[in-house]
Amino acid sequence: MKKQPGKQANAEQLYFIGLLPPEPIQQEVTAFKQQALERFGAGHALTSPPHVPLIPPFRSTRPDFSALSEFADAQSTFDLRLTGFNRFDQKVLFVEVDANNELVALQKELELYVHYYLGVVPDYQPYHPHMTVAFKDLKRPIFPQAWAYFSEQTYQRSFTANALSLFKYNGKTWEVMQEWGLNV
Repeated sequence: MKKQPGKQANAEQLYFIGLLPPEPIQQEVTAFKQQALERFGAGHALTSPPHVPLIPPFRSTRPDFSALSEFADAQSTFDLRLTGFNRFDQKVLFVEVDANNELVALQKELELYVHYYLGVVPDYQPYHPHMTVAFKDLKRPIFPQAWAYFSEQTYQRSFTANALSLFKYNGKTWEVMQEWGLNV
């Protein structure tokens, strides 16, 4: 059976949900990502804006994510603290995000919500909030040097989480597709 022109099924797209910090913090964390590229050849983290991931990348054919508006409306803003640098094994360098009760509760509730309303299967991994600085293309032999460099730096910031952001992969980079404000 031939497909009729203009009647294409929605192709699966790649998305994730996270929290964006304010622009000054985005610029600072992007500068850390740039340092990771220039000093250690690890630039893959530059494909997305600095963010705190809540729901990891998932595939969907869904054209409408407005169900997230109702979820966001039921949530309150809360403060987040960035507390230096940390790592996952010898694979990922990141800015540590304090796992306060509000953030952990939001992530768990969102995980259940998107499973029920959007069909996104939960990751079932322990949640460790962070902002990635270097991963994927950070080579294992270089990792100790990169960790030594970032672990010696101090970085302390705080901000108010005030919106959920839906990111969409365009084939090269992640872009903010839509945002939903949290209640003040």
